[in-house]
Amino acid sequence: MPYSVTLPSGSKQAALVESTQADGKTFEQLRQECLQRGKLFEDPDFPAVDDSLFYSQRVPVNFEWKRPGEICKDPKFITGGATRTDICQGQLGDCWLLAAIASLTLHEDTLRRVVPHDQGFDRSYAGIFHFQFWQHNKWLDVVVDDRLPCVRSNLVFVHSADQTEFWSALLEKAYAKLNGSYESLKGGSTMEAMEDFTGGVGEMYEMKNPPSNLFLILKKAVERGSMLGCSIDITNSAESEAQTTTGLVKGHAYSITGVQEVNYRGSKVQLIRVRNPWGQVEWNGPWSDNSREWNAIDSSEKTRLLHNSLDDGEFWMEFGDFKANYDKIEICNLTADSLSDEVRKKWEVNLFEGNWIRGSTAGGCRNYIDTFWTNPQFKLCLDHPDDGDKLCSVIVALMQKNRRRLRKEGLDLETIGFAIYDAPDDQDHQGKDFFRYNGSKARSRSYVNMREVSERFRMPPGNYLLVPTTFQPHHEADFLIRIFSENKAGAMYVHANTLQCYQPHCKKKSVTFTVKYRQLWLPELHSISARELQHVLNNVLSRRKEVKFDGLTLNTCHSIINLMDVDNTGMLEFEEFKVFWDKLKKWIMLFLSYDTDRSGRMSSYELRSALNAAGMQLNNKLLQLLGLRFADENFDIDFDDYLTCIVRLENMFRVFQALDSQKQGVISLNMMQVKLHFFFFYY
Repeated sequence: MPYSVTLPSGSKQAALVESTQADGKTFEQLRQECLQRGKLFEDPDFPAVDDSLFYSQRVPVNFEWKRPGEICKDPKFITGGATRTDICQGQLGDCWLLAAIASLTLHEDTLRRVVPHDQGFDRSYAGIFHFQFWQHNKWLDVVVDDRLPCVRSNLVFVHSADQTEFWSALLEKAYAKLNGSYESLKGGSTMEAMEDFTGGVGEMYEMKNPPSNLFLILKKAVERGSMLGCSIDITNSAESEAQTTTGLVKGHAYSITGVQEVNYRGSKVQLIRVRNPWGQVEWNGPWSDNSREWNAIDSSEKTRLLHNSLDDGEFWMEFGDFKANYDKIEICNLTADSLSDEVRKKWEVNLFEGNWIRGSTAGGCRNYIDTFWTNPQFKLCLDHPDDGDKLCSVIVALMQKNRRRLRKEGLDLETIGFAIYDAPDDQDHQGKDFFRYNGSKARSRSYVNMREVSERFRMPPGNYLLVPTTFQPHHEADFLIRIFSENKAGAMYVHANTLQCYQPHCKKKSVTFTVKYRQLWLPELHSISARELQHVLNNVLSRRKEVKFDGLTLNTCHSIINLMDVDNTGMLEFEEFKVFWDKLKKWIMLFLSYDTDRSGRMSSYELRSALNAAGMQLNNKLLQLLGLRFADENFDIDFDDYLTCIVRLENMFRVFQALDSQKQGVISLNMMQVKLHFFFFYY
């Protein structure tokens, strides 16, 4: 069930941390147990086996899992402080992660959160380490043992330039555990890891159309402690990791570590400092290491820019060259402050979780108008404009959850986006016609297969409807939405909160109607069983050419008797049959109205409308469950399943209303009642 919380951004209150261990034990508990037993920790949740390395291929070489003490004589967790030179890429394509780690080392407070310093190879060493990551509005404490994959005693993946330092290799292992395996870390966006290190909100800038004040934006981002990355796009797989003549690498993630201006031959020159996580392969153009430009500036400028102490893999570029060579900049802000604002703001955050379920709420983008309206909908109320302004600043960040971990199941990132509409005054889930005749007021710039899509808007005060979607319908994923606003904004998940059952009008039947019903009935019987009812209904419905079906199942007929059997005989009497037949005629007409192609089936996406027309208003969670239960592989529901669904729902409504004698909308059941009603509804 989607839920929401409202928290002030930038709160100083310490966030709670959850242990990810299957047994629920904390790092300290596990370490103490190991010290007391005199044994080094071996992580049962992420064992030192091939499956922790790769899931889609066999391990290409014979890896050995070794602890740091088996690799060198005097291992250290951190030597002389964690710096960006401690991150050298190994044989795994996770440069995006390493670029984020390099940026992390520039922010000491954030680094200490992700890499707690209460651990090492001193007397408290027990072969166990822990790291903290932000995941979907929670801080998680991830514990690992210190067995690392090696070949001939050399670390295979991330390592430090100092061969006795191991914090970066252990951090990579913890992040691999969080995502299911080392292989799951292949390929990604630097912003993804930055957000997992900070819980911040990301923004992206394309160099094809950069804002005029981009240098100022980057300068303020560095000053405010934001984390920055950049990359060069590729047009085909052959270009991945290809080196240009200027020493840059395509399809490779870099971190931005500095932004400065320098006096050069009487004028100001804008410079940007970039780092390659490989620790080598650098820009060889103007302002590169040992370039002639450095000889034309004052020695004090050199010292200020730390040119003489630059590390391998790190280099300066003139900002114009940077824009000409790089395609994308990713910025992770620790708050939602605009980097073009002069002052920092206090932001309010609304958070929701939800999911797209095929057959019910996975409606796809606006191109698929017949199903678009079935997507989850959120109402946003912007009542208070920004201080000294008539518009409201709002950032919408849509994130899909757990996709990297799901890669081993054949699932990858979905292509996602969102649209924002002016909302009507009512709080109902809007239908197809609303979106057919109303255009969006704002939307994500594009649909993209990234973990998070975020956009910043300035909108007039008012009520808005936010619709997050996958690009194509029928694609399933869980998602998280964060809505940042300068002033407190109201937000709610739009669905029917009340469960209302259709109440038919009782009309006095004439003798003619009674004769008509008798023609349907088995004349020699006063009451009939489920099997006899099956014979009667299949015989009658088969004569109706517009109703195409293979016959009602016995299970459906049992459900009908459960609904109509008011005297609890287990049989359906003639008077009860008359009431049911009137209901059935209405339900048949509803089914036919949604069976637009006369195939004998209706789309499961239309189930909400069909049930609403029958007087049954359900929330998204119930609709998702019904879609999963009754829809086939083509997301269709045949007449028999439709009838079973609607009969069981009305039965549940009837029982609930009978038990809710005070009309409070809440009932209390003991275990025996739960068992009784479960058996009653489903058997």
